[in-house]
Amino acid sequence: MAKSKKKKESWLDRNMPTREGMAKNKYLKPFAHRFLKSELWRFTRRSVPRGVALGLFSAFITPIGQILLAAFLALPLRANMPISALTTFITNPFTFPFWFYIANQIGAFVLQIEQLTGEPMDAEGGSGRWGLFGWLLQEAGLTAVGLFILAIVTSSVGYFVTSWMWDWRIRRLRDRRRRRREERKAG
Repeated sequence: MAKSKKKKESWLDRNMPTREGMAKNKYLKPFAHRFLKSELWRFTRRSVPRGVALGLFSAFITPIGQILLAAFLALPLRANMPISALTTFITNPFTFPFWFYIANQIGAFVLQIEQLTGEPMDAEGGSGRWGLFGWLLQEAGLTAVGLFILAIVTSSVGYFVTSWMWDWRIRRLRDRRRRRREERKAG
C-alpha cells in the first residue's frame, strides 16, 4: 500500500505572488493587462536586482500599500514583479517597530536638532498639550527622515548585492561547465 507523497512547497513558493492571483485581485483588475506582461515575470540578471531595489524602497517609503507601490513601480522600470512584491515583506507587523526605532535613530543622527538649536525642541513649548504635540512632531519628523534614508540606502545596497550574487552564481556555473569539458577531453 503506497502512500501518496505530496511535494512540500517551500515558503517562497507559497508566498510568491502569481500572475493568476494578481489578475483576480479586485484592486489590480483595471491594470491587470499591464501586470501580466511576461517581461515582468522573468528572472533575468537585470530584472531581479531592480525588483529587489524597488521592493526595499517601497517597504520603507510607505507603511501601507507597499506591495501595490512596488508593483506599480515595477511597470515602467521593467523589474521582476514577484521579487519586488516579496521583498517588501522585510517590513512586516513583527519587524516594523524595530525599523521605526532604527529610522528614528538615523533621523536623529542626521538632523541633530538639539545640537543645532542648543536646547531640546520641547523646552520652548512648555508642558501640557503643546509640549506633547511638539515632541510628537519632532519624533515623527525624525522617523520620516530616517525611513527615507533607509529606503534609499537599503534599495541601493540590495541592488548591488543582488547583482553581485547573480554574477557570482553565473561565474560559478560557467567554471563548472568549463571543468567538466576539460575533464571529458582529458578522460
